[in-house]
Amino acid sequence: MMRAAGLWLRLRLALGRINPPVAAVLALLAAGAFALAWLLAAREELERDYAAARQAARAPAPVRAAPPPAPPSSDQNLAEFYAALGARRDVEHQLKSLFALAGKHGLALQQGEYRSSYDRAARLHTYQINLPVKGAYGAIWQFVFAALRALPHASLDDLSFRRDSIGDPQVEARLRLTLYLLETPGVPQ
Repeated sequence: MMRAAGLWLRLRLALGRINPPVAAVLALLAAGAFALAWLLAAREELERDYAAARQAARAPAPVRAAPPPAPPSSDQNLAEFYAALGARRDVEHQLKSLFALAGKHGLALQQGEYRSSYDRAARLHTYQINLPVKGAYGAIWQFVFAALRALPHASLDDLSFRRDSIGDPQVEARLRLTLYLLETPGVPQ
């Protein structure tokens, strides 16, 4: 406490010895130095902003995404649907490719059941195929996916598995596919 009082006294005595005009000049010099330091810092910030703005101006304008295309009309959707269907006259060829895919995947296809029908509302033919399949579980799934890729107008309606015993590597499966076919390609009238 004593020290603080001594320092305070010394400070008052030193200030009392200073000439008031000299003190005013020193205060103005200190304020000017502070203002100059502030102005220099503000100038540096402005120069950085200016350089960033020039860099942004040199860069190409961002490409605007094209507006999304208009959704297809119902007639276009219907035309695409019918274009994706198979031809009824090619059913035998489609069945041969199905059996060839089964052989490629090492599966034994038993004699299947086939049923053809006509849907008047949709104006298309359906050809339902029930196949008993025997082979490895993974090979059956590979065959199913390959068949759906090879025949894009087919649907997998049912697939059921049965195994005689846990240790048996062979699985028996019942596979039901439906082929959607047109009499002639194009939109039916």
